[in-house]
Amino acid sequence: MKRVLYVPVVLLALGVAACGTNKQSKTEAMEANPLLSESSLPYGAPDFTKIKNEDFQPAIEQGMKEHIAEIEAIANNSEEPTFENTLVAMEKSGQTLTRAYGVFGLLSGAYTNPEIQRIEEEEAPKLAAHSDAIYMNDKLFQRVKAIYENRENLGLDAESKKLVEYYFQKFELAGANLTDEAKAKLKELNAEEATLNTKFTNIMLAAAKDGALVVDTKEELDGLSDAEIAAAAQKAEGAGMAGKYMIPILNTTQQPALQSLKNRETRQKLFEASWNRAEKGDENDTRKMIERLAALRAEKAQLMGFESYAAWKLQSQMAKTPDAAEKLLKQLAPDASAKAKVEAADIQKLIDKQNGGFKLEPWDWDFYAEQVRKEKYDLDESQIKPYFEMYNVMENGVFYAATQLYGITFKERKDIPVYADDVRVFEIFNEDGSAIGLFYVDYFKRDNKSGGAWMGNIVEQSKLLGDMPVIYNVCNFPKPAPGEPALISYDNVTTMFHEFGHALHGLFAAQEYPSLSGTNVSRDFVELPSQFNEHWALYPTVFANYAKHYKTGEPMPKELVEKIKKSATFNQGYAFSEFLEAAILDMEWHTLSTDENVEDADAFEVAALKKNGAYLEQVPPRYRSSYFKHVWGGGYAAGYYAYCWAEVLDNDAYAWFEENGGLSRENGQRFRDMILSRGGTEDYGTMFRDFRGSDPDIKPLLKNRGLL
Repeated sequence: MKRVLYVPVVLLALGVAACGTNKQSKTEAMEANPLLSESSLPYGAPDFTKIKNEDFQPAIEQGMKEHIAEIEAIANNSEEPTFENTLVAMEKSGQTLTRAYGVFGLLSGAYTNPEIQRIEEEEAPKLAAHSDAIYMNDKLFQRVKAIYENRENLGLDAESKKLVEYYFQKFELAGANLTDEAKAKLKELNAEEATLNTKFTNIMLAAAKDGALVVDTKEELDGLSDAEIAAAAQKAEGAGMAGKYMIPILNTTQQPALQSLKNRETRQKLFEASWNRAEKGDENDTRKMIERLAALRAEKAQLMGFESYAAWKLQSQMAKTPDAAEKLLKQLAPDASAKAKVEAADIQKLIDKQNGGFKLEPWDWDFYAEQVRKEKYDLDESQIKPYFEMYNVMENGVFYAATQLYGITFKERKDIPVYADDVRVFEIFNEDGSAIGLFYVDYFKRDNKSGGAWMGNIVEQSKLLGDMPVIYNVCNFPKPAPGEPALISYDNVTTMFHEFGHALHGLFAAQEYPSLSGTNVSRDFVELPSQFNEHWALYPTVFANYAKHYKTGEPMPKELVEKIKKSATFNQGYAFSEFLEAAILDMEWHTLSTDENVEDADAFEVAALKKNGAYLEQVPPRYRSSYFKHVWGGGYAAGYYAYCWAEVLDNDAYAWFEENGGLSRENGQRFRDMILSRGGTEDYGTMFRDFRGSDPDIKPLLKNRGLL
């Protein structure tokens, strides 16, 4: 996932919140604030040894104060609007705010605390208002509009022309053409939405923490490995429950331990802890919050003259319209559901064969699916995990594939400060030895880390600003007990490849302007590089280089490798159905009109799935609406379909590689030059067609999913 951070491009004149009780102490605090000046570390990397919680709010607000002055100067410039004095000036503005929020955005997701959460909630509406102050500034819009209308006569290069079009659309989508009365209303709704988005994210962290399953006895965890049980005991002890065992829950509906737990009652408790995390009628219950978010988004769309939020927001995406996105989802749902029903029948047969005496339920699926997989393919997850030690996968799998494809090399930098002990930093170089940027990896789950996996930028690449990329990957892999190896599942292996695909997209950026740099592309295109990179996880030469036993160093036996390959499409009916259900829910919530008020989120969810022929009792959506962070707090509103849209692209792109010799430096360089290094400088359809030689074909996706 590419984490979407809303760093506004303009500021409001806001007061600066600082510690201290007098003018002198405030001044001293500001002068000492490391976020208010450029870092002296390589690549402008933040010095986490100097940054404190109390630095963030003053830096963000001072950054806004500086930025609004810059924006006002541009808007009030008495000279005729030109590309340089308007758009280039905007690209150069707001650097203090961007620097401060780059660090704050990382920590608010990966290493938060109550003070950061307080700041986040206080600043969210101010930052929303800050963005409105730019994109509803009529003087500024008139300058941008004049440049846009004359763009063909300005002699601009392709990237500069794209920047003109980017800004004009951004102003229009933000409400620049509204009346003053409508602008005031939209600003009010934006502030409320920003507050709710932030609160939702923070509640999700609390709900996951409070929803952890605690059991009294080791026997209740029968089926987990000794290392996993030891980690559960350590987790409980750390929470003040010595002698008990704690299994934390991840952000998805299904939980990894459900695959191994033999005790059906424990499985049910764990599933229900996940499923009901945000629906307990307590302070972490989000149902009224998401109902309000859906309603205010519909109201915003109506103000803008659109029938739904999705119709408004998808204009800037590759899909363009909700109809196009829904058409793809509806095209795929029947085949996925049909295969899931076959898989469910196979599992029920196994349960009956074992005289289980019960009907398959969602908490049984992973446990028995694993047994069916063992029966069909003789493949046991516990057999393969010893060959996937996490950092070995990273260095000899993820990094190795990138070297083979793109010629890049990695050097660990232990002199660069980090924000947590288990974070590592690498400097990355081109084949000719020239530097590319810095890359942080933060793989282990923590209670103060948001769920899921994502990539983000601390520093965005830009030739205009002379900035090189500083990028991070954050995941939530289970941390082993001290002294134990970090053995991960094959799903987690593909997650590492996925997130590094996003990182490559940011690292290979070669743009003049930060607004078009790297991963600053549409959401239904941004997942192409990440999902494409997953394909190399099972590529023979790459797999052989990293799939080695953590104790002996022996490669994974050929027969076990073949079992993994043969089982690649196993359970894909379930996996694809749970994803499509989530994507359908997102689209249903965001195609509501202002006349359609939702008063029962759970009833709406069931009705939405049934309406689209996607309701499967034994296959719950990957995210229930009440904890669907991607769309309520993660920037993917009306955009979760993007993973599926991009999956069509990534499988077709990989098909090109298969047709042209597979993994090679020549092929990798072509993909880098034509996709990974282009950022948002071209039309996405044109960019893909130029690489592939044709329009995207859905058949490679169906083949890869085993749905053909």
